[in-house]
Amino acid sequence: MKTKPFHLLFGSFFSLTAVILGAFGAHLLKEMLSPEQLQSFETGVRYQMFHGIVLVMIALKGHSFHLPYEKTITTLFGSGIILFSISIYLLNLQEVLGMSLRWLGPITPIGGTLLIAGWALIFVGAIQLVFAKKH
Repeated sequence: MKTKPFHLLFGSFFSLTAVILGAFGAHLLKEMLSPEQLQSFETGVRYQMFHGIVLVMIALKGHSFHLPYEKTITTLFGSGIILFSISIYLLNLQEVLGMSLRWLGPITPIGGTLLIAGWALIFVGAIQLVFAKKH
């Protein structure tokens, strides 16, 4: 089975840092953030982990089937994680960091849109795989 090293590198990095940031939020930020900010921070962690795991799955799947648009999906997920999750982390930590990062607000939905686009490509690819096998 051949792995895809860059998919594995990014997927494992995003998943690893999601666990670290989740622990950071649960233990260290509990006293510094409001419940709403902490919940928002946890949303960033959750989305980062979900998409990191998918990247690891793509990397380890081998050649049992070819997922159309893999490189594009990986790019969309990686960029989406960076824009969505990291902007959420920084927006919620701006008071702790002592700086105004409100300009990041519009970046979060762009990241979310990239994540949605990645899932849409997985769905389109799945449809293509299903109908390609029937013909």
